[in-house]
Amino acid sequence: MQKLLIVLGLVLLAAGLLWPWLRRFPFGRLPGDIHVVREGFSFNFPIVTCLIISIVVSIVLWFLRR
Repeated sequence: MQKLLIVLGLVLLAAGLLWPWLRRFPFGRLPGDIHVVREGFSFNFPIVTCLIISIVVSIVLWFLRR
């Protein structure tokens, strides 16, 4: 558990430091993400982005538990 918290903290620190470069990646605008824009209404549902993040987090946690 302690190892997981340390790694999670390091990942958040790295994401914070790399934020200017991470914004250039198309997360939230990938093919398969749903964007609905109407007059006075905007709805975003990033399905593919959520799937990619879930897969990456699952793989990282799998490696940490080995």
